[in-house]
Amino acid sequence: MTQPGRFVSAPGLLFAALGLGALLAPFMTISANRIVEGQGVKVWSLAGAGETLVGIVAVTVGLALGVPRVWPRLRLGGAILGLAGLLWLLMQGAPALLDGAGEYARVSPAIGFWCLFTVLMLLMADALADLTPGPFARAGLLTAVLSALALVLWSGALADLSVLQEFASRKNGFLDAALRHLGLAFGSLAAAAVIGFPLGVLCHGRADLRGMTLPVLSFLQTIPSLAMFGLMIPIFSWVGETVPGAQAIGIAGIGFAPAFVALVLYSLLPVVGNTVAGLASAPPAAIEAARGMGMTPGQRLVRVELPLGLPIILTGVRIVLVQNIGLAVIAGLIGGGGFGTFVFQGLNQTATDLILLGALPTVVLALVAAIVMDILVDLVRPTPETTP
Repeated sequence: MTQPGRFVSAPGLLFAALGLGALLAPFMTISANRIVEGQGVKVWSLAGAGETLVGIVAVTVGLALGVPRVWPRLRLGGAILGLAGLLWLLMQGAPALLDGAGEYARVSPAIGFWCLFTVLMLLMADALADLTPGPFARAGLLTAVLSALALVLWSGALADLSVLQEFASRKNGFLDAALRHLGLAFGSLAAAAVIGFPLGVLCHGRADLRGMTLPVLSFLQTIPSLAMFGLMIPIFSWVGETVPGAQAIGIAGIGFAPAFVALVLYSLLPVVGNTVAGLASAPPAAIEAARGMGMTPGQRLVRVELPLGLPIILTGVRIVLVQNIGLAVIAGLIGGGGFGTFVFQGLNQTATDLILLGALPTVVLALVAAIVMDILVDLVRPTPETTP
């Protein structure tokens, strides 16, 4: 007798149930202005019956296509169809709700939209996990998704949404915040790499140095992020006041410098620890073979240990990059700039869409960085044919 579980995806069935439940929740909100609380609107009340029916059918069919277990490509297509349906509903609902609502009225996605979006993204991830695409296929899919997102935003199809109206009024400030955020995240990673890679190599060769260094870096990692950023303020205030020329190059108690150093300190443990673990992962047989070929310790490091340990080392870089993209938001509390500026401004003004203006690009940037680093790790991972 055939078991139903062979043909039904348990996660897909769960996602379908959750998605259908989310369709009953408010899909969008409309408010008199950007600050006051919005009124929830159900999906079937967004626009005309014909326009909303198209989107509801697309979402429902997309969820249903996620149930069969034996066709992961069909499940992937269902997730894409469902996301297209969500986009269609936003495009139709925003202008319809704003029509006659007043000059300062704002519309935003509500809990129903975010739940459906999360369910469909999980459905896509589950389908991709079954398909196990290679690194180049994942890179192509990521490029296609980012291109589609850029095309939708550039077209102005979602310009009526409150978060994009917040962006329209802060274009220059958004660009500055984006550059500052990238500078904090990638700059601190680069500084940690310059410090951490050589330190990791030294720790790999010297057990006494490793025993002293890793506990100290582990202790720094346990300090809460708010406390770490707070500790930087008096230290850099003192440096700015006592060191000649420090303030002239931007070193002060608040601003970019203390946030940058805090992120570097947080980055050292993953970089150093994964460098030590990566170098130690080289099989003893490969080390002995290299030694038998007459290689010096330096040659064994460069030609054997580093190539074999590179996937683990890059995994540490991935951890640091994703971590720092998120932690850079907190830099807004001490004047470090970045997307955190919008998050904390929105919190002070109780403006949810201003919070989203800082939070959404941070999430997208972290996801893209994680996927790209995973692709790089797969590309450098030795295959059995290439392993010494």
